[in-house]
Amino acid sequence: MLDLNFLRDNLDAVLLNVKNRYMTADPQEALRLADERSRLLQTLEARRAARNENAGKMKGKLEPDLRTSLIEEGRQLKEAIATVEEELVQVEASFKKAMMALPNMAHPDAPVGKLEGDNLEIKRVGIPTTFDFAPLDHVQLGEKLDIIDFDAGTKVSGTKFYFLKNEGVFLELGLVRYALDLLTKKGFTPLITPDIAKEEILAGIGFNPRGEESNIYPLEGTGTCLVGTAEITLGGYYSEEILDLSQGPIKMAGVSHCFRREAGAHGQFSKGLYRVHQFTKVEMFVYCRPEESNALHEELRGIEEELFTSLQIPFRVVDTCTGDLGAPAYRKYDLEAWMPGRGEGGDWGEITSTSNCTDFQARRLGIRYKDDAGRNRPVHMLNGTAVAVSRAIVAILENFQQKDGSVRLPPALVPYCGFEVIKPRK
Repeated sequence: MLDLNFLRDNLDAVLLNVKNRYMTADPQEALRLADERSRLLQTLEARRAARNENAGKMKGKLEPDLRTSLIEEGRQLKEAIATVEEELVQVEASFKKAMMALPNMAHPDAPVGKLEGDNLEIKRVGIPTTFDFAPLDHVQLGEKLDIIDFDAGTKVSGTKFYFLKNEGVFLELGLVRYALDLLTKKGFTPLITPDIAKEEILAGIGFNPRGEESNIYPLEGTGTCLVGTAEITLGGYYSEEILDLSQGPIKMAGVSHCFRREAGAHGQFSKGLYRVHQFTKVEMFVYCRPEESNALHEELRGIEEELFTSLQIPFRVVDTCTGDLGAPAYRKYDLEAWMPGRGEGGDWGEITSTSNCTDFQARRLGIRYKDDAGRNRPVHMLNGTAVAVSRAIVAILENFQQKDGSVRLPPALVPYCGFEVIKPRK
């Protein structure tokens, strides 16, 4: 949520930001409702003061006519106060809705654009993998190796669900432990988070828990949802609290299942494990002082780069355009791995992202810290994917496949999985 004073002082910039993000939020309506709320509060205060004054006059011995007149005046004030209170409740709700619809401001260097194709490539690591044979995609490899069963997943749970089996199980567990070991060495506290969160926490983080465009599974009648990422649960961990940041930023590494409806996500680039309804992820999350967040954002990106460089997977880094940022993010970087099985000759596919959400989520969730002057200020909050297991498996299978149909593991993963090669069973 934007600060109301910032909105008043920077209306033109906020309007441009909404336009550049291709959103339909209305900053001017938010300001109109803020003014209307102020007017109603002043009116309510004046009428309550008049009621108190009226009650004071009723004390003591009064002439009958005067008492009758004061009683009638008191009745009218009571009704007037109730009317204003009811109107204020409605205006408060509309004002909050208008403010919650406003996106965070975008970083001045974020490329302006609407679609994924407008993202700006800023770095490449490694060379796209080539083969002296016709490579298979991960769906074909998973079937031949007998480590992924999409048919059983569809039969039991529906489309875009799957079973991991045999070496696929240890590959997932190995990736999770590998990421956690890297993060704990860098000062992150490991957590396994709940897979369910309250709707108000989702809304505070910036996710829409309901509606046609929601990517979230709501649990009807409970006021809760399945989480789409541990960003939600880690971000809600300190809701309505004042943090002690005197010893530095708070860094957390959360393991969770992630549930996403992925409504309308079709096409060849969405097949198999790339876009599914359930997967496991290790998420990085940071709470910090405002002056630290830009440097910490680069640090999170560096950790993502280090992890996938160590797995010997070619990737590129893109600076995400304004229309693809999502409402909470001030700036976001994506890592896109080379996936030889995409399209005719391979293509890039997103494997991680990291966002600096500044104080946008903290204002909505009431998370603050005491600055050096002892004032309570909103913290800055950042998140980043260490490893989204399903997409990491896509990248590993497709880049490390061999001519005989087997897949060798990146050397760094071998101690975590207990084997070097996955051999075909079919």
